[in-house]
Amino acid sequence: MFDSLSDRLGGVFDKLRGRGALKEQDVRDAMREVRIALLEADVALPVVRRFVDDVTEKAAGQSVLKSVTPGQQVVKIVNDALVEMLGGDQTAGLELNAAPPVVILMVGLQGSGKTTTTAKLARLLKEQQGKKALMASLDVNRPAAQEQLAVLGEQVGVATLPIIPGQQPVDIATRALQSARLQAIDVLLLDTAGRLHVDRQLMDEMKAVAAISNPRETLLVVDSLTGQDAVNVAQSFAGQVDLTGVILTRMDGDARGGAALSMRAVTGKPIKFAGTGEKLDAIEPFHPSRVAGRILGMGDIVSIVEKAAATIQEEDAERMARRMAKGQFDMNDLRMQLRQMQNMGGIGVLAGMLPGMKKAKAAMQASGMDDRVLLRMDAIIGSMTPKERGKPDLLNARRKIRIANGSGTQVQDVNKLIKMHQEMERAMKQIKKMGGIKGLGALFGKGGLGAAMPGLGNPSLPGLGGGAPDLTNFLKK
Repeated sequence: MFDSLSDRLGGVFDKLRGRGALKEQDVRDAMREVRIALLEADVALPVVRRFVDDVTEKAAGQSVLKSVTPGQQVVKIVNDALVEMLGGDQTAGLELNAAPPVVILMVGLQGSGKTTTTAKLARLLKEQQGKKALMASLDVNRPAAQEQLAVLGEQVGVATLPIIPGQQPVDIATRALQSARLQAIDVLLLDTAGRLHVDRQLMDEMKAVAAISNPRETLLVVDSLTGQDAVNVAQSFAGQVDLTGVILTRMDGDARGGAALSMRAVTGKPIKFAGTGEKLDAIEPFHPSRVAGRILGMGDIVSIVEKAAATIQEEDAERMARRMAKGQFDMNDLRMQLRQMQNMGGIGVLAGMLPGMKKAKAAMQASGMDDRVLLRMDAIIGSMTPKERGKPDLLNARRKIRIANGSGTQVQDVNKLIKMHQEMERAMKQIKKMGGIKGLGALFGKGGLGAAMPGLGNPSLPGLGGGAPDLTNFLKK
C-alpha cells in the first residue's frame, strides 16, 4: 500500500538529505514536488493545500535551515504532519465499554466488502479480545446475503442469527438483540444492507435500525480503491448517520493511498481498521504513526513484531530457541522459517515494513522476485527424505538430481538452498559459541549481528545490511 506515493516522496527527501545545507528555496521546491505527489495520489485538494502550507511554514524556519541536519529535520516535520493528517498519535480502537451486548452497526454501499469485514471484525474480537460475538445480517435485498454471513460465521467460528425468510431489517435487529441478551453475548455485529449509491431509502433504513439497536459503534466500510469517491461517500454518510469511525477495505491493492490520507481530514472520523487482503485474518488496526513511517520509508518494525507474535507458534519458537542454544539448524528448521515468512505476508510485505528497505524492494521487483520463490524452496525441501532433511550432509550429486526432478527445479537451485542453509547453520554455531540466546544481547553493543556473523552479510541488494545471500541469488532466478 502507498507504494507509488512512497516512491515519489522517497526521491524528494533523498535529495534533501544529500545536501549539507538547505536554503529556503530548496525547501519550497521540495514542497512543490510533495504537493504534486499528493495530488497524484488522489488526496483531496483542500487537504493537500493545508498540509503543504503547514509543512512549508515549519520547514522553512531558521531553526530548521540552520540545524546540523536540515534534511532530516524536514523529513521529521513531514512525518509529524502526516501522522496528524491520518488521525494523530493515538490509534482509534473500538469503544466497547458499555453494558453487553455492545452493538456495532456496519454500514456502507453495496460492494464495499461490508459482509466480509463484519466476519473479519468478529474473528478479531473473538481471538484477540476474547469476546463472545454474534453476527446478524439485516440485508434482505441482496440475494443470499444472509447465507453468505452464515457461511463466513462458520469459517471464523462466530455464531450468526438464524435466518427467518421475509423478516424486515428492523424486526431482525430486534430479534438479534433479544437473542444476544439470552445468550450472554458481549458484542453484537449488525451487517446492514447497502445500495449502489447513497439514497433516502438507505438512510431511512439505517436510522430505523440505529434507533432500535442504539449502537455503540457505527462503522462505515468503504473501498479504498475508489479514491476520492470513497471520501465523498464517507461525507454523505457522516452527514446523515452518527458515524464513529471508518474501515478501509482493499488497502493492500491501493498504491496511491488518497482515500486514507484524505478521510480523517475531510470527514473528521477516524480510520479504525484497514482490510489488507481477502483472507479472514487480513484486517489490522489503523495506526497513523506506523502508516506515516511506511509512506516515508522509515519502516514499521512494531507491526512486524505483532505479525510474528500472531503467526509464530509458541512451541515452534521454543523448539527453535532450544536448537539455537545447541548450535543446531537442519532443513526442517529452515523450512519452518520459510513458512513463517509466508504466514507473515511474504517477502514483499516484510520488505515494505523494514526501515531502509525501499531500494532493496525495488531491486527485488526489478529482478522479477516474488513470493513464489518461498514455495519453490519449500518444494525443494519437501522433495528430500526425512533423513536428508535431518542430515543435509548426505546430499550428494545423485540425491540433488533426484530432489531437483522431484521439485521441478534445477540442480543449481538445490545447491543455492544448501549453501544458504550452511551459512545459517554456521550462524547458529557462532551463536552457541557466544553463549547461546543470552549472548545475543551483547552482539548489539559490538557492531550488531552483521559484524558478529560476517557470513550473513552480502551487499548484493542495495539497502540490505545483512541477510541470507543465497536467498537473494535464489530470488533472482
